[in-house]
Amino acid sequence: MRYIDDDLTGKTILITGGAGFIGSNLAFYFQAKHPDAKVVLLDSFRSGETLSNGNLKSFGHFKNLIGFSGEVISGDINDKTLLASLQADYRFDYIFHEAAISDTTALEQDLMIQTNVNAFKDLLDLAVAHGANMVYASSGATYGAASSPQTVGREAPQNVYGFSKLMMDNIARDYMTRGQISIVGLRYFNVYGPREFFKNKTASMVVQFGHQVLSKKVPKLFEGSDAILRDFIYIEDIIQANIKAMRPKASGVYNVGTGKARSFQAIVDILQKELEIDLGCEYIPNPYVGSYQFHTEADIEPTKSGLDYAPRFELEDGIKAYVPEIRRLFEEEL
Repeated sequence: MRYIDDDLTGKTILITGGAGFIGSNLAFYFQAKHPDAKVVLLDSFRSGETLSNGNLKSFGHFKNLIGFSGEVISGDINDKTLLASLQADYRFDYIFHEAAISDTTALEQDLMIQTNVNAFKDLLDLAVAHGANMVYASSGATYGAASSPQTVGREAPQNVYGFSKLMMDNIARDYMTRGQISIVGLRYFNVYGPREFFKNKTASMVVQFGHQVLSKKVPKLFEGSDAILRDFIYIEDIIQANIKAMRPKASGVYNVGTGKARSFQAIVDILQKELEIDLGCEYIPNPYVGSYQFHTEADIEPTKSGLDYAPRFELEDGIKAYVPEIRRLFEEEL
């Protein structure tokens, strides 16, 4: 589905984090729906470098881009020389900023602030210099344990990742007041779908549970999982929000979810139905009681009015669309 009618012929689009989950999906959207646009991807592709928690520093993977025909640049958004060359060598019309240290369990506060906050300001300066509209990834993690529905203006981050995204929003609002370019921050809730597999342990529980079931392993859920609810959103609706944010009615920070909270139990039940494998479930004690979000639900009314956004995928629809890719990954990658 094409989400805007704008003719992007001759337009140049920069996508940071272009080899990651959301960035790569954006790249293929433009390639399919707006083939006359020039798309440039920037990504700090994965190496063996890890954070102190043992997770990879970068999740960018070449396999997410197989079939992409645009330009790919390997580089770090913290590299000011690289950013200067982007400003001098290109003329961007739109910038989609998806690059980040996105691991919510990362402990490196210095790296998180440098990468997510300071480099974002540099990219905003690049956008202003080029007159490029900016769409960037904020996060539902800004809300922390705030009560549902989570509403912009009621933030309470509980980790440095959520804090860094809130600081990005603060910087963006300062630039918005200048009125030089359109700037939209999108607070993603629990995203799942194709091209997330290479996020490894930080990939959604949809793909992780799917592979457990295909391996004939009984899915393990925390006790009371029918009452642990999240706003799970399929990647196609994330792409919809990004594209519509290219021409918003107003700059701003918007939630991107479905506006409906669903349980982890529902994920397992839907997966087993779609995979035609019934293993039941094993329930284990939740060791995170007291420091665990039991309910997230995005307030998307401002998003509907500000971006003309309307989620298209219920959890059942998204998982059904995703299952063929879950099977393929199981057969080819596992």
